[in-house]
Amino acid sequence: MRYRLTFVAGVVLGYVLGTRAGRERYEQLKKSARQFTQNPAVRNTAETAAQQGREFAGKAYHVVSDKVGDRMPDSVAHRVRTLRERTAHGAGEDDWGTSNT
Repeated sequence: MRYRLTFVAGVVLGYVLGTRAGRERYEQLKKSARQFTQNPAVRNTAETAAQQGREFAGKAYHVVSDKVGDRMPDSVAHRVRTLRERTAHGAGEDDWGTSNT
């Protein structure tokens, strides 16, 4: 019982001290994160990484669908063919309404 009481007292004390410094520290971290993400070097690096990821994902998609396409169920094969046609015609959005750029 004594250990439970000590644990609960510690949790309460931590909560009280955390809430006093919490908002100020949160705002400080938020400001630092905003400054970091607005740095042009960080933005360029993130965009480059995203573009490379999209290229690699596209290549992987085509390789896997070419190798596995004949062994897939008809419903999945139809979906892959539909996606290939959409990609070939340059559709700008995927099924979730996001652009593929």
